[in-house]
This record gives sequence, C-alpha cells and structure tokens, in this order.
Amino acid sequence: MQPIVMQGARVDSLTIRELPVSEWHSKNWIFRKIFTEHLVEVKTDEFEVNFDFLPDMWVGKQGGRTIWNNTRELEVGGRVGSKFSFSASISENQGVYPEYYDAYVRRTKVIPGQGHAKLYGDDGFDYSNSTANLSYTPSKYINVQLGYGKNFIGNGYRSLLLSDYAFNYPYLKVTGTLGRVQYTAMWAQFQDLYDIPFDDETPYDRKYGVFHYLDWNVNDRLSLGLFENVMWAPRGAELSYAVPLLFLLPTQYNNGSPDKLLLGLNGSYKLSKNYVAYGQIAINEFTLKEVFAGDGYWANKHGAQIGLRAFDLFKVSNLNATVEYNAARPYTYSASQRIKNYGHFNEPLAHPFGANFREYLAVFSYRYNRWQAKVQTNVSTYGLDINDLNYGKNIYLDYTTRIDDYGVEIGHGLKTKLFYANTNLAYLLNPKNNLRLELGYTYRKESNDQINDKQQFVAFGLKASFRNKYQDF
Repeated sequence: MQPIVMQGARVDSLTIRELPVSEWHSKNWIFRKIFTEHLVEVKTDEFEVNFDFLPDMWVGKQGGRTIWNNTRELEVGGRVGSKFSFSASISENQGVYPEYYDAYVRRTKVIPGQGHAKLYGDDGFDYSNSTANLSYTPSKYINVQLGYGKNFIGNGYRSLLLSDYAFNYPYLKVTGTLGRVQYTAMWAQFQDLYDIPFDDETPYDRKYGVFHYLDWNVNDRLSLGLFENVMWAPRGAELSYAVPLLFLLPTQYNNGSPDKLLLGLNGSYKLSKNYVAYGQIAINEFTLKEVFAGDGYWANKHGAQIGLRAFDLFKVSNLNATVEYNAARPYTYSASQRIKNYGHFNEPLAHPFGANFREYLAVFSYRYNRWQAKVQTNVSTYGLDINDLNYGKNIYLDYTTRIDDYGVEIGHGLKTKLFYANTNLAYLLNPKNNLRLELGYTYRKESNDQINDKQQFVAFGLKASFRNKYQDF
C-alpha cells in the first residue's frame, strides 16, 4: 500500500536487532540511554510511554561566514492498549543559515517547512515548532487519526500530490482497509500568510482542503492509487465535502465550481526483489484539444514523476539508490484567487519548486554497522517570475495575472538552471531516535542570464529525530 503517511515515516533507520551489544553495555544505564534506548521508557502490558530529548545542533562555514543551528526538541510517544497510540513534540530553534537559505526565509518569512521566522540577532532567525498525533484503530479495517503535522503520498523522494515539505497543519484522517484495497479521507485546515503583516495583531487567512486517496494492491508487484483534492476559502459550513466518498468533481461543480480541484494518479511496480519503479501524474486542469495542438496553452496545468528505487545495489548489502524525474508545467497548483491555491504557510503542498520546473535527482546511501554515508545530486531547470510578471512558477500569484496564453512551456520567464550536491557521513549513536554525529558538505550553483551564484559550505553537528528538513531547493 502507499497510504497517506505521517512525516518522518519515510526516513530509513536501523533497528536494535541489527546492533547487538555486550552484557556490560546492556547493564550500563548511561550507555543504554545514549546508544540503545529512549531517554525515558515505561512499558507495561497495558500501556507504553517513551520520552526523548532530540537535538539538532550543528556549526559550519560558508566562506568567512559562520553558520549554525541550535534546536532543542522534546518528544513523547506511546500507546494505551493495542488500539490507541499518541505522539507529540515541541522544539525551540535559533540559527544562522547559508546565504541561499537565508534569502528564502527573508522572502517567504518562514523557515522551510518549520514555521514562521522571527529575526534573531544581526543575521539569524528564531522559530518554534510542534507536532501531535492521536491514532485509534478499533478494528483491522479502520484507523482514525487526529493530528497536527504533515502527510505524504507516494513512493519517491518528492511528491507531486502531497508532500511533507510545507509547515504543519491540523487534520482529521480516516483510513479503511479491506483486503488489497485501502481508502483514506482527510480534512485539513491551512493558512495563507502571503500578504499578511507579521504584527501579532492580524490573524492569518484560513482555507480548507479535503483529500481522498484510493490505493489498490493489484497483485504482489503492482500498486495503483487514485488521488483527488479540493481547496476552498471559508464560506460557512461546507457540508458537501464532509461525505468521505470519491469523485469530488460533481460536488465541486454542483457548488458552482468556486473551488480548486486537483486530481492525481500514483503507482508502483516491483520489477524484482531489489528494484521498484514508481510514478505520479498530477492534473490541475487541461483542455484535450490544446494538449494535442502543442501550442503551449497556459491552462494545460499538470505534472509528472517517474523514478526507480534500488535496494542492495550491485548486490552490496545496504547500498540503496533512488533516481527520479519530476516536472510541473507553469501555473500548476495556482488558482484564480490565491486563497484557493495548493499551498500552506507561504509554501507549496507538493514540490518545493512550486511549478514551472523540471528536475532530475539521484540519492545514494550506504550503511555499514553504525556508519552511514549519503550522496545526493539535483539538476533542475525552472522559469523565474521577473519584472513583477507572472510566468507561472510562484503558485501564490493568481493565474488570472498570467503573462501569456500560448507559448507557455517549462522555463517560461527567466530560464534558470540549478545544480545542487550534498554529501554527508554520519555515525549513528541511537537508532531509537536517530541520534547521530554528522559531517556534511553542500555545493549549490544557480545561473541564468542575470546571475551566476555559486555557494558551498561544510557543517558538523549532533542531530536526532526522523523528521525531514529539506535544503535542496
């Protein structure tokens, strides 16, 4: 199955069974807490509670500039009986970041995926973060979750349907499973900060989204998923979207078509024991006649993904790889009114680039005992919106302000190329909370007719948690 999952579930980690320890180590309290156990563990037949302190503390250099991050996070999780589980976290953060990352924060007023940024000192930022999830499984056929966090649909590194890039949001999710079929319905509330002053007086605009995802394991190799979403601005109780059934298009039409609809397909095929091919199609809007005309009609708004995952590559144990292609045409995910776009907290709910992009990426990882190494490269092309004109990359610009109706192709606007490469080496201290020492190097080059920006930096630190924090944009 490829259900909607909570953020963090996609990060690979070691298990205790893979890391045997000596008898002396198992009896040493300090050793166990650092290397094999949660900071606090309480377990009985009726309930279980785990508590951890999760640091993300690193320091680095970008030229003559010192960059750093100081995150202190508290996390609690556990279960009551066999049907109810819970988790929650809260963190306080400060940092000074690489130049491109700093520019992103100053432009959007948010730390990528981490929340509203406040100025800290001369060139740093301060922000906080929290998550929560309550899960109830009354039977093997149904699960109900109430949470504040993120969700992800797909098999790849990115998702064009729903990713874990944007900031946390409240949601109610109901998942039913019957045989090879799984169906998820989710209702969520999002916020629009695009033109809102950060004055602690003005409330953020709210909007709402409903998500349906039907996943069918056709056989042991093939899995197919059908996705649909509607985003709408507040207008009182919208009970027509409360019914957790597929096919929102007629409902949206019968409401007068005031809302934004996104449709998608997700699929995977197991080529062999160690290779899985996957892909996605996202359809925001299209005109069939214009698709075949090939004139670059602006309203042909769609995206596609295709990728391959390899495990134990070249028969080398724990050598894994992902290669992936993602693309979205200009104006995909945007709307006639900004409040209805496919975004939250000034960030896209799908790919970090928004729209009007093409991306090739490769991620290789290798693990030997507690040592982990990862190499990642991204090569992308996108069209930047320039001179206050809307060329289709920024999903927060109303598509009614588009610059052209025809000749709209990927790269429309200021055609820009991005090369991103990152490599890091880590030593895993504790697989229970992914506590590790990590040394990394990043190189980034962005170039077009106006700029040729090259940046590189190194960083070393102590990190924990299974949460994804994206920097490859």
